[in-house]
Amino acid sequence: MSYILPVHVLRKSAALRRTLIYLPTRHYADDSSPCPEKKGLILGVYEGDNDEPVFTAAAQKFNDHLGGKLFDLVKSCQSEISKGKTKIFNNLDKEFWSVALVGLGREKQGYHELEAIDQGMESVRIASGIGAQKLKKQGVTRILVEGLGRPEQAAEGAALALWRYQENKMREKWKPIPSLELFDDPDTESWQRGLFKAESQNLARRLSDTPANQMTPLHFAQETVNELCPCGIKVEVHDKDWIEVKRMHAFLAVARGSCEPPVCLEISYCGGPADQKPILFVGKGITFDSGGLCLKECHGMKKYRADMTGAAAVISTIRAASALSLPMNINAVIPLCENMPSGMAMKCGDVVMGLNGKSILIQDTDNEGRLLMADALVYGQQIHKPRLIIDVASLTPGIRRALGGAASGVFCNSQTMWSQVRKAGVITGDRVWRMPLWKYYTKKVAHYKSHDVNNRGIGKGDPCLAAAFLNEFISCVDWIHFDTTGVGMKQEDKSFTYLTKGRMTGRPTRTLIQLLYQLSCPSEGSRELK
Repeated sequence: MSYILPVHVLRKSAALRRTLIYLPTRHYADDSSPCPEKKGLILGVYEGDNDEPVFTAAAQKFNDHLGGKLFDLVKSCQSEISKGKTKIFNNLDKEFWSVALVGLGREKQGYHELEAIDQGMESVRIASGIGAQKLKKQGVTRILVEGLGRPEQAAEGAALALWRYQENKMREKWKPIPSLELFDDPDTESWQRGLFKAESQNLARRLSDTPANQMTPLHFAQETVNELCPCGIKVEVHDKDWIEVKRMHAFLAVARGSCEPPVCLEISYCGGPADQKPILFVGKGITFDSGGLCLKECHGMKKYRADMTGAAAVISTIRAASALSLPMNINAVIPLCENMPSGMAMKCGDVVMGLNGKSILIQDTDNEGRLLMADALVYGQQIHKPRLIIDVASLTPGIRRALGGAASGVFCNSQTMWSQVRKAGVITGDRVWRMPLWKYYTKKVAHYKSHDVNNRGIGKGDPCLAAAFLNEFISCVDWIHFDTTGVGMKQEDKSFTYLTKGRMTGRPTRTLIQLLYQLSCPSEGSRELK
């Protein structure tokens, strides 16, 4: 049975979502009456030659407003405002409760080829993020952020840094999140684009961080409806009967070990011409992964509530595409279920038939992701006839061992598409690293005497074997596979200061959004990289 959910509900709210709060160019108040709210201000300072601090344009204007007092203060504690550090000043101006001076490092930082990152953009994210966190600790309720030369990245860093997961605390114990506004910068479009990207990643963080008993397949489907339908995006929620009718046996094999019924989401965003071929997204939606009969170790198993981080990133990316009004068509197929041990669970040695007619030997029940992804990929290609397929999945712990939290592992059958993905990672600071998609690995997962493909394969290189497995279900079309096990789950350290340690990251949502932005607006995407 298929539930076609309404797309006309709250259409007006889509426009409201696009009207994020920003503050136009400010003039400093001469009124001596104290401001009733606690306002904070983030200003930037560069490391100049001969240890002389160099203010950004907005900071210089504020310094002039104070008669040079700010420069004298910064000069006296310059070592405390180096790159990645922040100094808080209070009682400087009657309009602001606190002023945060953030260190941006050297001026004119740019693309670093060996690091595969734009260091200037990342410095702004780090600075605005740390500044926002410091002001929040000061009790500030309204934060004004100057553009720091890159308003989009300033918005991303601040909005990501302020996010907290506190849905399961008593409401009266929730910590208030300060509002964010742009200060003394005319580039409101870039600022709002940054807020859209950060808001989308924060949505993915919330979905991924929610406990598995509260984020079952049905609950995830409801959250998807709540987030996408008000934006005018069509969402179809398919139940187990529909999945059986479509003969998605690999998907059903994973789902039958749990009492929670499986769900398949089909999403359509129409931003381009009707005859334009769409981009197809497929996101892994295992709302809890115990490993099945090949049970994971108990220690650390709770983090696998985020084994649906791929699905969360896809949902968030499509919402951002709508908010940015990207002129393209996007479809998504998201299979949702749990992987649990029970008397009904799939067993090692079982053989199921994939939707494309290939038989699959289930050698390892903990490699469940590639099973349901295979059926979703085939179904999406049969129905939507895409020009590009992008799948996102926390598929293998091997990619985490190889890359840690530094980058998503990316497998791609198109050099052109890989160039676009790499560019997106450079711009967002959420990097990607290309992994091999060689026939060497195909021979280790396919062409067995008794079956067509094996869900584990032979030998080492599990991320590459998983990608080779999925490649058996891809037709002749451009394909990008993101393995996000290392980046999409819990933030283990403080490498990204604007992400909360110990919570889910929501990565690589911003990279996916940037990729779509480049594909839909190629001239603007190229201009941003310079």
